[in-house]
Amino acid sequence: MRPQRLRSVLVAVCATAAVSLTGAAPAAAAPAPAPLRATAVASGLAPLTDLFAERLLLADKVAAAKYGTDKPIDDPAREQQVLDDVAARAVGLGLDPDAVTAVFRDQIEANKLVQRGLYARWDAHPELRPTERPDLVQEVRPALDLLTTRVLAALRETESLRASAACLPGLSVAAARSGYGHELDLLHLAGLGRALPSVCGG
Repeated sequence: MRPQRLRSVLVAVCATAAVSLTGAAPAAAAPAPAPLRATAVASGLAPLTDLFAERLLLADKVAAAKYGTDKPIDDPAREQQVLDDVAARAVGLGLDPDAVTAVFRDQIEANKLVQRGLYARWDAHPELRPTERPDLVQEVRPALDLLTTRVLAALRETESLRASAACLPGLSVAAARSGYGHELDLLHLAGLGRALPSVCGG
């Protein structure tokens, strides 16, 4: 993807995230100190958005493991198991379990968005279908579980930043950097936008 187009896409992802979080388009102007503060918050939130991007890239392996089998993209029992687990672990970390559950619910929905997009791509272009099927239980889920632990730690470390007034613009900048750094394509950038709505607010 050309740099100019990528830049446009990242701006669009950030704008979408802003609208999702606030319910309205971002204000045209901000107080003078806000840009500097948002930049500082973005640096602090970057490890979190990097983990979101890594999780979305793992969606490719999840999709490859399920595609062409009787395993559905939606797995309510597994999803609830993950959400119950992170809620319990959030309490031990001193985090609000409802807020943490909301963040992980968004991660799950983002992951499924990417999976559905990959299915559509592979259906339309058989030559792009994966040539290997990863082991969902032995290979993919342990990698997802490790990322879950890292995301929980990052949520704890960023608690004050996520509760700040500068979280939304900072999150948008951090997400744009993560999308660029992980070379996400349009589908995975859309997934990254879907992963963000519950981050701010603590």
